[in-house]
Amino acid sequence: MHFQWDWLCLGVLIISSVTAEIENEETLDTDVEVEDFDKQSQEADVDRDESSLEVVYQTPKPTGEVYFTETFDGVLAGWVLSKTKKEDTDDNIAKYDGRWEVEELKENTVPGDRGLVLKSVAKHHAISAMLTKAFIFDNKPLIVQYEVNFQEGIDCGGAYIKLLSSSDDLNLEYFFDKTPYTIMFGPDKCGEDYKLHFIFRHKNPKTGEYDEKHAKRPDVDLKKFYLDKKTHLYTLVLKPDDTFEMLIDQSVVSKGSLLEDMVPPVNPPKEIEDPSDKKPDDWDERPKIPDPNAVKPDDWDEGEPSKIEDPDAVKPEGWLDDEPQYVPDPNAKKPKDWDEEMDGEWEAPQIPNPKCETAPGCGHWVRPMKNNPNYKGKWKAPMIDNPNYQGIWSPRKIPNPDYFEDLHPFEMTTISAIGLELWSMTSDIYFDNFIICSEKEVADRWAADGWGLKKLVASANEPGMFTQLVTAAEDHPWLWVLYILTLALPVGLGVLFCWPAKVKKTDDDIDFKKTDLSKSITKGELKQEREELEDDEIELEEGKENEDAAEDEGEGEGCEDVGDEEENEVADGSQEEGDKSNRSGSEDEMKEADESTGSGEGSLKSVRKRRVRKD
Repeated sequence: MHFQWDWLCLGVLIISSVTAEIENEETLDTDVEVEDFDKQSQEADVDRDESSLEVVYQTPKPTGEVYFTETFDGVLAGWVLSKTKKEDTDDNIAKYDGRWEVEELKENTVPGDRGLVLKSVAKHHAISAMLTKAFIFDNKPLIVQYEVNFQEGIDCGGAYIKLLSSSDDLNLEYFFDKTPYTIMFGPDKCGEDYKLHFIFRHKNPKTGEYDEKHAKRPDVDLKKFYLDKKTHLYTLVLKPDDTFEMLIDQSVVSKGSLLEDMVPPVNPPKEIEDPSDKKPDDWDERPKIPDPNAVKPDDWDEGEPSKIEDPDAVKPEGWLDDEPQYVPDPNAKKPKDWDEEMDGEWEAPQIPNPKCETAPGCGHWVRPMKNNPNYKGKWKAPMIDNPNYQGIWSPRKIPNPDYFEDLHPFEMTTISAIGLELWSMTSDIYFDNFIICSEKEVADRWAADGWGLKKLVASANEPGMFTQLVTAAEDHPWLWVLYILTLALPVGLGVLFCWPAKVKKTDDDIDFKKTDLSKSITKGELKQEREELEDDEIELEEGKENEDAAEDEGEGEGCEDVGDEEENEVADGSQEEGDKSNRSGSEDEMKEADESTGSGEGSLKSVRKRRVRKD
């Protein structure tokens, strides 16, 4: 058992160490991981991650065909501020006068990497730029990607972009909320409603009108992306097979079909309810009706009250009938500014009667009420199935005159510009590294050179594990209990299974060995003494029988007996001397055994007493 407990303790310590190491590695891997980057970019990123102070930033450059890119690292060329006003809004806030700046991040700064920052609070902002070349929805995917950082968190506001529809009269100086767009995509938040918009305007092939189609809400929790003050990468992928994907930090948070997962659906229903159809007057929608043949019983008394006084109730002893429940406050005093002509006669405020606190009650005693056993209420006929039930009426269906079928909603209106038209109650919303392209590899490389570097720098500047745990516990105090239990459990197991058990096992082992040694010595000595005692008893019995036989032979043989007795005495003397020497030797040996162990002391003493007595 000693070795088993040692192995158990060692196993617990090893498992705890390995578990802690694995969790540490997983945390580091999670913090530093950049998905879907090629091998060359990963190696460069790892080298940069060694020290955030040694980062050398280079402006990302597209590696393939693109329709638009913007890093904001140079001169802000091509971007146009809106000069118009928002419609249907008070003149005080209708103007798009929100301020924009190009600057670096406040935290986790990458030297030389700048972005477009929304600076004003409670103002309308609008800025836009033309694409390098228009994107036509034919047989190539559309990939839109950009970075957002809510540097001050976000209370109410958006960080979405609009891809403006191509038209001859598009003027970016008059870009406002009613400017036609093809796609709107990006984060938006107000109150506790966290959204990730994907809206596209679909053209009705029959009427030529545009309707907004909204993607269903993602099933993941988006809250952390708005509150962690980190730079996040937002990506929209539209494919020619009429499917879409929305990604945050290169992880898919929502995907679906343009034909099936948009609200309202792209294609209207083939049939609709006839608006001219009306429910007939005699249509019976009642599944149950009162039984017309039911009759109220004769003994049914509808006049019985639901509650009556309890006749068995007895007034409690000590009830103070003459004491009121409330009395004037004897310590109250009339205010000095009390005017009896204006305010009337002053009366002290009422307080609970102190005499009633120790009594069952005060005032007039009234019997308590109880349920009336004879109460039945108003009689109603029981319900039965309606023999004339016709079901719930609904208008008849007719062919939808506005029906159409668009099998490829991906073929949207051509895009020729990108714009930010926003209102926010929080400032310092950071935008960076816009790209519009058709190849996923191009977008991934662009992300690796921009967002990937920001992510690595942020990971290198992350606080230690202890600081993160304390910060989390400040936000969620219940985590302190979890921390204490996590620390106390291994310590308690170590104390319980290792230290006390180990000492106890050592003592037991020592006692076990001592007991074995004492038992082996005692048994050997006892066996030897028992054999000697049995020999002595046999000799004594033989000598006694010889003496009895000699006395029976008579006195005539006296001389011979004398000679024989002398010889016997000599023999006995020699025997006694031998016995003495044996006894002395045996006693010495027994004494040594007594000194070496005390377990057989009682047995050895009894043996010596019997030995002396028999001698």
